[in-house]
Amino acid sequence: MPSTSWILSKRHSSRCRRCKQRSSIKKMRIGITGASGFIGSHVVDALAAAGHVISVIDVQPPHRNDIEFRKASVLDAVGLIEACTDLDVLYHLAAVADVNDVVADPAGAIDLNVTGTLRALEAARSNAIKRFVLASTVWVYSSAESSHSDMVDERAAMEMSAARHVYTTSKIAAEMLCHDYWSMHKLPFTILRYGIPYGPRMRLSLVMPVFVRKALSGEALTVSGDGSQHRKFVYVEDLARGHVAALAEVANNQTYNLDGSEKVTILRIAETVLRLTACRSEIQFMAARPGDYSGRDVSSEKARRQLHWTPEIDFEEGMKRTVPWLVEKLREEAVVTAPTA
Repeated sequence: MPSTSWILSKRHSSRCRRCKQRSSIKKMRIGITGASGFIGSHVVDALAAAGHVISVIDVQPPHRNDIEFRKASVLDAVGLIEACTDLDVLYHLAAVADVNDVVADPAGAIDLNVTGTLRALEAARSNAIKRFVLASTVWVYSSAESSHSDMVDERAAMEMSAARHVYTTSKIAAEMLCHDYWSMHKLPFTILRYGIPYGPRMRLSLVMPVFVRKALSGEALTVSGDGSQHRKFVYVEDLARGHVAALAEVANNQTYNLDGSEKVTILRIAETVLRLTACRSEIQFMAARPGDYSGRDVSSEKARRQLHWTPEIDFEEGMKRTVPWLVEKLREEAVVTAPTA
């Protein structure tokens, strides 16, 4: 349920924005790669709720049985082209998103994030799809050129030598391919640069589930650096709404930041987890990881102005929705993995 701190006018404003989006966007046939994942599953929910016809394109079945499943890998060029028939729009979310996985297998990350994007673009081109929507990330701003302002937006120029991480490089390359396919083949695109998402169905390897797991087991919560590095976390249902809004005609060949509105430190996350779980674990500090996104202040003003999108769930409310789900999920996992007599 919405935060009790919301006033009635804000609820009314939110409903009006959604009504405006629904009335201005016609019903479409939409394919989503990576739709069985954390963000993808919520995008499925949001687009289906908006009245669109959804096809999940993934190697894993969707989380709900009322959605068409077209089994295909984004690395299978022929299979992907076949899976993308009869679509108006293709959302490409399939990617290696865990930076630890990227470090462990950089070649695999490039295959999925770059070659997979190329295969998806080619499938869209081959099927005369009207729009290609790419899931990208605010991590690309770690390579943004320095300026007099701490705030960066979609106009920021990228300095390639400053990317500092294979994950960042892979996402920049994927974005460049979208521009290439517009220049070469006139395939319209929209790029959505995500803030750091969280919420139910999130991967258990992410920072919040890791903190909850440690809190429940009585282990110390480890924080990189001094814990003051910040992120503007975005609740996953807010992020999913942005995908619906991105179907607007104004979003053709545009890039948008979909970021949270609050600066949240890693230390605050740890403290919030301990408070919401009522656990007494300690917080320990460790050396920062090389290549970590340094937390540039990213503006989502363009999305607000053109797509009428703003995040509605603040961090406190989002955590109140997320932590109970994580506790239940982790306890289920513990029961499954518990040794039998």
